[in-house]
Amino acid sequence: MPHLRRRTINTTSRFAVAVAAVAGATGLLASAPAATATQSPEAKPTIVLVHGAWADGSSWAGVTERLQHQGYTVDVPPNTLRGLATDSANLHAFLQTVKGPIVLVGHSYGGEVITNAAVGIDNVESLVYVDAFIPDNGETAGQLSAAKPGSALAVEDPSTVFNTVTIPNGGGNVDLYVKPGLFPQIFAGGVDHDKAAVLAAGQRPLAGSALSDPSGEPAWKTLSSWALIGTADKVIPPAEQQVMADRAGSHIVRVNAPHLSMVARPGAVTDLITAAARHS
Repeated sequence: MPHLRRRTINTTSRFAVAVAAVAGATGLLASAPAATATQSPEAKPTIVLVHGAWADGSSWAGVTERLQHQGYTVDVPPNTLRGLATDSANLHAFLQTVKGPIVLVGHSYGGEVITNAAVGIDNVESLVYVDAFIPDNGETAGQLSAAKPGSALAVEDPSTVFNTVTIPNGGGNVDLYVKPGLFPQIFAGGVDHDKAAVLAAGQRPLAGSALSDPSGEPAWKTLSSWALIGTADKVIPPAEQQVMADRAGSHIVRVNAPHLSMVARPGAVTDLITAAARHS
């Protein structure tokens, strides 16, 4: 699919999966139109939402609710955060089970995962990046987060930001947790403090090796893409998000939001996803 010309919209307003329920067997899809082997041209695409590091599928709750209310089938497969090759392969396998067109959405590290997982999945029609890495071949999350100044995670001494837990039989690899006291200000500035503290307590760790895993040939070279840039992002600097989105030829929206923009501004994130879905 050829790239569409990028357009930038200004508004005021680093970081798939084990087992997925069979579509139609869940109550979540009970009210959606019955799936058929071949969907009609008017059928809405399935929206697949991929969370980033230090998060889980619940981070998409506000967006999921809004999309379902608009009649979209939404899948939120867990991102296992074990490393780019593993996470991408898991998501790739999950996508092979989805019938009909797909709009694939990734937040933060999830953007790196969708960039790799979508390669070879013919029914993925659009990619949406939400405060996300949009890597080119050979690039790493660690490299990209430090490419421009401003990331609170790109520090000389990682122990000032992360707590580490040794992964049993992991060959020296460790799980990284963002220090709970820093999580709200880094990830969720502007979000209710109590809610941000809950997110910090429930964060899922990222295997440290994932930060240096090189990305493969990117799906965005053959797919149209959209990108939401949170202008208050302290994880992936907005300036670097802009560079990556420009390179990918993405349709760009800038929103006054922290790194967890889908928590702080779920309506704006939903609007961008539906724009991609309408294009599909």
